[in-house]
Amino acid sequence: MKRCKEGDTQSFRQLYHRHQQRVRSALYQLSGASHLDDLVQEVFLRAWKGLPNLRQASQFSTWLYRIAWNVASDQRRHFAQANTQRQTLSKTQPVEQEAPDLMHLHYQDLVQRGLAQISLEHRAVLVLHDLEDVPQKEVAQILGIPVGTVKSRLFHARDAMRQFLQKQGVQP
Repeated sequence: MKRCKEGDTQSFRQLYHRHQQRVRSALYQLSGASHLDDLVQEVFLRAWKGLPNLRQASQFSTWLYRIAWNVASDQRRHFAQANTQRQTLSKTQPVEQEAPDLMHLHYQDLVQRGLAQISLEHRAVLVLHDLEDVPQKEVAQILGIPVGTVKSRLFHARDAMRQFLQKQGVQP
């Protein structure tokens, strides 16, 4: 970490290889597959630029997840703005009919659909804690919320996912 802070790109490359799969997984769960490579790249670019400001090397993964959360949030805002613009345009242009959903979905697709049904705040807690195995205390640090809020959001997110999966015919 010390060498990374001093600008050693080889050391940062090692950090990238150590953490990129978990960052990729978290971003996939938070944002989906669209532009995933770009989002991962953005996380590590922000990490590289922000390394001089990192105080404790032991908290690197927590700090990195916080950056991933920020990147996912930024992307969500960007897509919301773009969607609003598309809706404005679609009022004057005919809307093409979308292709029907596939009958057989892979398990990951089902989980993605379930995650898409819950708020970003609940999704973030569920992804970080249950899918990425980040302890509740670290999730609280990453998201900048109290541990009690993490526990509450986790409870509600799990309940929402359970209900969604039951509606899809998945039995516990």
